[in-house]
Amino acid sequence: MTRETNAASTGEPHRETGPAVTVVIPTIGRPSLAATLAAVGRVHGHGPEVIVVDDRPGESPEPLPVPGRVRVLRSGGRGPAAARNAGWRAATTPWVVFLDDDVVPGPGWARALTDDLARLPDNVGGSQGRLEVPLPADRRPTDAERNTAGLAGAHWITADMAYRRTALETTGGFDERFPGAYREDADLALRVERAGFSLVKGERLTRHPVRDDGFWSSVRLQRGNASDALMRHVHGPDWRVIIGGHPGRLRRHALTTGMGLLALTLAATGGRRRRLAAAAGLAWLGLTAEFARARIAPGPRTPEEIVRMAVTSVVIPPVACAQRIAGEARVRTGTTGRRS
Repeated sequence: MTRETNAASTGEPHRETGPAVTVVIPTIGRPSLAATLAAVGRVHGHGPEVIVVDDRPGESPEPLPVPGRVRVLRSGGRGPAAARNAGWRAATTPWVVFLDDDVVPGPGWARALTDDLARLPDNVGGSQGRLEVPLPADRRPTDAERNTAGLAGAHWITADMAYRRTALETTGGFDERFPGAYREDADLALRVERAGFSLVKGERLTRHPVRDDGFWSSVRLQRGNASDALMRHVHGPDWRVIIGGHPGRLRRHALTTGMGLLALTLAATGGRRRRLAAAAGLAWLGLTAEFARARIAPGPRTPEEIVRMAVTSVVIPPVACAQRIAGEARVRTGTTGRRS
């Protein structure tokens, strides 16, 4: 998919003083970083310049095990948006490619990247690589695997996203008010397009392996609802439509949570309200069961997966609502942190 907009005025071209492309990889020290660097080519001294931005918190963590030719910066645990900003601002090339520390660029990636960027006109501000998520062939994917697989169809995500330096300079880069690895890339893409640049998709291929983040991974993902509040504040109520996203389940989560709270409140008062409490409780149970069924049906339906879906389907609605309320409060009070 290619979206065209009017060309932006880029002024004087950025003077190239190094390789044509710099790869910036923010990391929190995942072991998968080694495979990412090896695929880029810097383990054996070949490939583009690479800057790894160590975003682990603390004063002096153990040094990252990276090859000597890889440049390492520290960003102090301020999140991926701040880490990427530190990386591209330290680069000296006209293009900067952002990779996540848990992806594996495909064979010939560096050459394909060069081909993707070689003949792009000046009004093209970014190029996204194709993302592939390998799923098990012998069974249905789990809920976590399906969540990761959804990245393959996402637009302008920084799992593999190249930006022209002039586009980054024009927009100021990533908005550091986004605390986690969620929506900060979509926000930048919208601002780059608003500045008059086009975004295109290239032919290079990057794989995003599925990793097991534990029983509660789907609950932790609900932190993204706070970032959705910031997206609405910055880009308006139609931001999901603009980025081609799905409407989500927040309204249904709010209804489920409301029914649960109503049932508990009425039950605590006793008396004649017990019937109303029972009705609200049945509504909560039905909504929760529907949510769990929607997550269980497409999966492997193993006992472990069914238990995980049942338990987390109870927890997710109130957590999602709490995160959204917290995000709205931070936006309204101006406590979301600094812009960049």
